[in-house]
Amino acid sequence: MTFVEALWWTFEVFIFIAYLMIIFSIIQDLFRDRKLNGWFKALWFIALLFIPVITALVYVIARGKGMHERRVAVYVEAQANADSYIRSVASVSPAEQISSAKALLDAGTITAAEFEALKAKALA
Repeated sequence: MTFVEALWWTFEVFIFIAYLMIIFSIIQDLFRDRKLNGWFKALWFIALLFIPVITALVYVIARGKGMHERRVAVYVEAQANADSYIRSVASVSPAEQISSAKALLDAGTITAAEFEALKAKALA
């Protein structure tokens, strides 16, 4: 295999992988779209099976903006869910902070002055 043949083979593999990524993105978008009727989804899918290149081009041109909006909506929702979960796990209420400081005071781990400082910090 010559260098040019290897280079051409690499280019063909790249194009094929890019093509697969586009097809899978379109299929993912079809399933994500709640406004599109099931029959139209089936028609798009069948068209992708029989004339994939033309269908992919038409889909991206006709519905590309909607693809972007649906993908952004999914990411925004996932980020909001992650933020909500992190806030619920990471935050400790002031009452919990004071009770844990009181337990440390009762155990003799901290002094009364340190307890008052922790209590003031929790209430701030």
